[in-house]
Amino acid sequence: MSITVNMHKAKTDLSKLVAQALAGEEVIIARDGEPAVQLVPVRKKRVPGKFKGQIWMAPNFNDPLPDDLLSEFYDNPIFPQP
Repeated sequence: MSITVNMHKAKTDLSKLVAQALAGEEVIIARDGEPAVQLVPVRKKRVPGKFKGQIWMAPNFNDPLPDDLLSEFYDNPIFPQP
């Protein structure tokens, strides 16, 4: 849902408009009836290494698949072999 308010209303109801934007609503502030700005939440910056030590991958993750499993893909008409 989208809400458009004029500058004066935005000044008086700023905290309410911020709450609506944080809730995912599109808030547009207009000047003289023309849309001027859009109020959007600030995206949180990504923290590298945040999940370090919490994700595990098997040592054989990149090993080739067994032939019997590959044949399930290539012999299937949905996945024709090129």
